[in-house]
Amino acid sequence: MKVILAINAGSSSVKVSVYTSAEYNATPKQIAEAQVSGLTAPPTKLTYTRRGQSVHKNKEVGDGDTRTQDGAFRLLLETLVNDAELTEISSTDDIGIVAHRIVHGGDYDDSQLITADTHHHLEALSDLAPLHNSAALGIVDACIGRLPRAHNVACFDSQFHHTIPPHISTYPIDQNIARSNGLRKYGFHGISYEFIARSVARFLRKDRSQLDIIALHLGSGASACAIRNGKSLDTSMGLTPLAGLPGATRSGSVDPSLVFHYASDVGKLSPASTEHLHISKAEDILNRQAGWSALTGTTDFGTISARDTPERRLAFDLFADRVAAYVGSYFVALSGRVDALVFAGGIGEKATALRADVVGRLACLGFAVDEEANNSRMEENKDDDVVDVSAQSADGGGGSDRKVLVCRTDEQFEMARVCTAKQELWAS
Repeated sequence: MKVILAINAGSSSVKVSVYTSAEYNATPKQIAEAQVSGLTAPPTKLTYTRRGQSVHKNKEVGDGDTRTQDGAFRLLLETLVNDAELTEISSTDDIGIVAHRIVHGGDYDDSQLITADTHHHLEALSDLAPLHNSAALGIVDACIGRLPRAHNVACFDSQFHHTIPPHISTYPIDQNIARSNGLRKYGFHGISYEFIARSVARFLRKDRSQLDIIALHLGSGASACAIRNGKSLDTSMGLTPLAGLPGATRSGSVDPSLVFHYASDVGKLSPASTEHLHISKAEDILNRQAGWSALTGTTDFGTISARDTPERRLAFDLFADRVAAYVGSYFVALSGRVDALVFAGGIGEKATALRADVVGRLACLGFAVDEEANNSRMEENKDDDVVDVSAQSADGGGGSDRKVLVCRTDEQFEMARVCTAKQELWAS
């Protein structure tokens, strides 16, 4: 039996899911989940669940060093080790594997054991994912220091997209410069898309290698992905997570010249830069001062979905339009052979109004949702990874012309599953 921690570190929170697995390739079983939030907006709060039962919910844990990545991770470890009812972890030595979500993996096409060389390579990539990689590497360093007996594994959001063909991943710039600087489309949310592809193939009772879907990971960070034969063909994010769909604070794709008209000093370093991470003002503006928060003053898409002010209506329509546009583009890329349109992520799973609006814009492609199913079926099927919200086909037959599905994607589980499938971790 091994205990696996799956860690998702953001700039404002650190989340740990705890799994056990009995052997190589066994399905991991979740036993606990803990999160420290509010690192950048105190007070910091702890939420802790053990075996599905809430132990702490938004418990204020003060400021001090809990507001750092290392401090937050220390608190999470103490919470797990000091819980007498979590018998699987009596000390930190009981933790055998730690899986880390690393957004940008560069040319890595598979998860990696973290060595000195791996760590150095990931440090060099931090400028391409300034909101994510630096925070994740902070937790990696904390794990190496606090869990010296554990194996650390990097799971990359970009690795799922290594199958994107060159004519899609290439930017039309000087290729000598592009190659020497690694300037191409990488794509992200890959851990989520891997979970979606496996889960939808199982739901549709199709071989993964025959699966053709358009998947939407919609959250505060949002992206779309065309999956052909179970592999990534194209995705909306690019060199960095900034490209593609707008998000809570990201602009998504804009005219590259826009930022120079927005401010005159965009090439200078932002005040958000640190000793280890250099962020230009342009990157800060487009990553942190844009998106639907810039249009509405809120990052809460549930509030925006009410569409009760002109600003919220604008943000909702803008987002729905951009999402539908990517679906249309990927429908063509897949030559119309689409088994399902899949909504996932916090917004994709919960925003019924957005799903209905987006699918309504795609009616010409044969997609339709059942209103009652769209509004209630997620609640009725709480234990299912995938739920069908399609309308019946026009001739009254059994099912819609094209499936519309909702997937409860689980990146933490996917990272733990990856670790159970790495044979070298189970040799002893």
